[in-house]
Amino acid sequence: HIRLLFVPEEINDDNFERACDVYGRLDMSNYDTVVIVESYDEKLDKKLPMASNSFFETPLGKVPVNDYMRNEFCDEDDDFFIHDEAFTKDISLFQQLMFLQTLSDDFKALSVQIADPDPAIVKEIGYVLEEVLASRSTLLIYCCEVDNDRKKEFKRVVQMVEDKNQSGLMNYLNSGDSCIKGTTAFIAGIIVAKKWGLDL
Repeated sequence: HIRLLFVPEEINDDNFERACDVYGRLDMSNYDTVVIVESYDEKLDKKLPMASNSFFETPLGKVPVNDYMRNEFCDEDDDFFIHDEAFTKDISLFQQLMFLQTLSDDFKALSVQIADPDPAIVKEIGYVLEEVLASRSTLLIYCCEVDNDRKKEFKRVVQMVEDKNQSGLMNYLNSGDSCIKGTTAFIAGIIVAKKWGLDL
């Protein structure tokens, strides 16, 4: 079953049908927790903040937070913090949760934001997520997107992923030439997918 999704940061009229198609492939009975990872545009001292909420609320209702797993992440590494500085009502988390809520009302959620573009931090979150969640019934969702007109840039990204050229990929993404939004979340997702041997 699907263990990891790459989804648009912002779901709008242009990509709504595609988002429905992506989420429609899920069987939510496979997961007890969904971890939503997104990039934060500003650099913070707390490099990997996780919201302190006991639940997340959307117009479709409340989704409880997996507090045990959140504490496990914060115990695992010094860069994970329960911290709300990057948490606002406008983050991608709430859009993703509404799609999930149309599929199930029986899951928990976690929000992780990457608030430092340093490649070492991005690799770190990839490795920690891979290690902590390897044997869990968890769905990982990475919020990132590329303009549909940027086919040449996306083909280059795909080629580097297939060639397992991680350093070249990170350099290209961090240069801004790929035009991918949410590059840190994208890279972290690629790291986990490769570690788990997933077919991308």
